[in-house]
Amino acid sequence: MIIDCIADLHGHYPQLEGGDLLIIAGDLTGEDSQEEVDDFDEWLANQRYKKKIFITGNHDNLLIREKPKKYMLKIGKKEFERHEYLCDSGTEFEGLKIWGSPWTMKFKGMNPHCMAFTLDTEKQLAEKWALIPDDIDILVTHTPMFSYLDKTMDGPWVGSASLRLWSKKNYLKGGRIKLHICGHIHEGYGICEDAVIPIRVNASHVNERYEPVNKPIRVVL
Repeated sequence: MIIDCIADLHGHYPQLEGGDLLIIAGDLTGEDSQEEVDDFDEWLANQRYKKKIFITGNHDNLLIREKPKKYMLKIGKKEFERHEYLCDSGTEFEGLKIWGSPWTMKFKGMNPHCMAFTLDTEKQLAEKWALIPDDIDILVTHTPMFSYLDKTMDGPWVGSASLRLWSKKNYLKGGRIKLHICGHIHEGYGICEDAVIPIRVNASHVNERYEPVNKPIRVVL
């Protein structure tokens, strides 16, 4: 199965190669404008995949105001059954169980206009992760896990510690996540692996200067 992963589009919508499954891990827009939402709508409809899944991120304020589930009806006007918006919810594709969650934690100095789907504490985030089923195959979150593809240009790791703890507990209970896709930390772009989750992807399309220089990351499962 060919899975293309991309995140942090910030208003840049590249033509993709096409394949089986497209997963977009949040921050769809840059200026949070209706024009960008419409551009994303058209772009998504034109990508050649059997199924397309997306979550939102902290830049997607308009999708909160417009009630994303209703927005999905607009997204799906051409090929309704092929697009799915996930928000603390799951879906399946060719036997794979997929879960998506948009939440990130607020931080000091955060742009007040970029605080969609943000929470104040790791404890609040942990309540969101507790909703994730134990038997999923693919996890999609906007935030990375702590110490995995989350290092900023200033040095510190800034991913979610509670999400990393959830993944370890899930593994010890017999959960076997095959793939985790995230974004949010543009400098963390790349792919890595470990025993808990064999493939980890930070698929940010833009770099730390918001330049669309990173290619989508292709995974074959």
